[in-house]
This record gives sequence, structure tokens and C-alpha cells, in this order.
Amino acid sequence: MLRNLKLGAKLNLLLLSIFIIIVFLSGLLISKILEKNAEQVITDKAFLLIETMGSVRNYTSNEVNPELAPRLETEAQFLPQTVPGYSARQVFEDLRNRPEYRDFFYKEATLNPTNLRDKADEFEGNIVEEFRQNASLKEKVGFRSLPGGDIFYIARPISVSKESCLRCHSTPEAAPKSQLATYGDQNGFGWKMNEIVGAKMVSVPATNVFERARQLQIVVIGVLSVFLLIAILLINLFLRLTITNPLTKMAQLAKKVSTGDMSVEFKHNSQDEIGILAASLNRMKVSLQIAMNMIESESEN
Repeated sequence: MLRNLKLGAKLNLLLLSIFIIIVFLSGLLISKILEKNAEQVITDKAFLLIETMGSVRNYTSNEVNPELAPRLETEAQFLPQTVPGYSARQVFEDLRNRPEYRDFFYKEATLNPTNLRDKADEFEGNIVEEFRQNASLKEKVGFRSLPGGDIFYIARPISVSKESCLRCHSTPEAAPKSQLATYGDQNGFGWKMNEIVGAKMVSVPATNVFERARQLQIVVIGVLSVFLLIAILLINLFLRLTITNPLTKMAQLAKKVSTGDMSVEFKHNSQDEIGILAASLNRMKVSLQIAMNMIESESEN
């Protein structure tokens, strides 16, 4: 089949094959690069959020808690504003009202929390245990599969770093009365100083991580395809003007010469391979004409 195709068709077939291979391989490479870049962008934003929540926790612990702590013994209900984790979560929920953070989620997953809302599930509990077993592990990043889809998460350990935390989490006897009235005496006790009790976790649906990468991938591949098509058109135009058209004319000249028409001549001004071939063809025509004249002269004699 290829043997019957013209040179231009064969060239276009070759260029089309190269185009498909380049777009396919570039698409795979670009996809990986853009996915890594999108993941890094999300990671940087999540790390910033965790750092911010850490600052909120410190502010609550150092500034808010000392002011409200005396009221914990007199209030009928516990004041959650004294808890650093509560403040961090409330600030984060307010932050989620902004479109760029709407899909982010924050949880202080705790093995034995006072408020069961913060109870770590099995997956989160395993992460906390990793932090407990490996003191040098300061953060963990990865993907988690859920029924609703995969999520990308970043986790950092929560440790008991201040004595004030033990007031509410050491024993029920030491806990404020309002805390016991609100949450009971079964959960959130037995914590020890410097113990890792949970993990701060920021998560976002994995589809959001790669959506931007896919959009950029489509744009980049589209631009690359346009430039490749332009290159193919320019190569076709160049080859048509410099090779295929001259070869077609030389083939027509050779056909006419073979039928005895010696009046034709092919002119090609360039000194490239086509020009050399054209000059050789013209010399061959002249030599053939001289030979034929000699034969005719001998025949007349």
C-alpha cells in the first residue's frame, strides 16, 4: 500500500505519525508534571492553613483561656471558646466562606476527645499512632479513599505542650464543673504532658487537586498541537516547493524526452541536490540528442 503512495502522501503520513507520538508522549509527561505542580500548590496552601490554625490555637491558649478560665467553675454550661481546638475550627469554618477555601476541611482528629465530634476514625487513628510511634515524624501527606471519592490530606501531630491543658484532660476530679455538666466524665481524660493525643488534618477532595492540572494540560497540549500543525504545514510547503514540485517537473521532462521530444528543458537555479539532478538530466538529454543525431547521420550515409 505504501509503495503506491506518492512522495507527498508518504511524507504527510510520516509527519502525522510523528505528530501523534509527540502529542501522546508530551501529554503523559505534561500530565505528570502538572499534577505534581497542582499537588504542590494545594500542599502549600494547606500548610499555610495548618500554620494559621496553630497560631489561632496559641492565641486562644495564651490570651483567651486565661481570661475565661475562672468562669468554667461558675457557668452552667462549658465555654468552648476556652478550647484552642474549638477556636481553630470556628476560624476555619469562617474561612471556608471564601470561594478559594470552600472545598477545604479541617479536623483535629483525637484518640480520646472530650467532644466526640473530634473523635478520630480508624484511618485518622492510624495516622495519630504513627505520630506517637515516631517522634521524628512531624507531618504526613497523602491520599485517602472514601465512599464519596478520594481526598488529599495533610496531617500534623497535636501534643499536650502546656500544663493548662491537663486541667480539663487529666482526671474528672480536676476538670471544671461546667465541663462535666456538658460533656460528662467519660471522655477526654487521662492525657499526659508531652503526649501526642491527636492530629491536625486539612483535607480537600482529590478531584480539586487534579482539576486545575487537567485544565492546564488541555491548554498546553492544545497550544503544542497548534504549533506542531503549523510546523507540519510549513514543512509540507517547503518540501512541495523545493522537492516534490521539481521532481514532478523532471519526471514530465523525462517522459517527453523518452517520446523523442528534445525541445523541453528543465531549469532549476539552486545548487542543492535537486539542482544537481536537474543539471544532470539536462546533460543527459543533450547527450541523448547528440547520439540520436549521430545515428541519423550514419543512417543517411
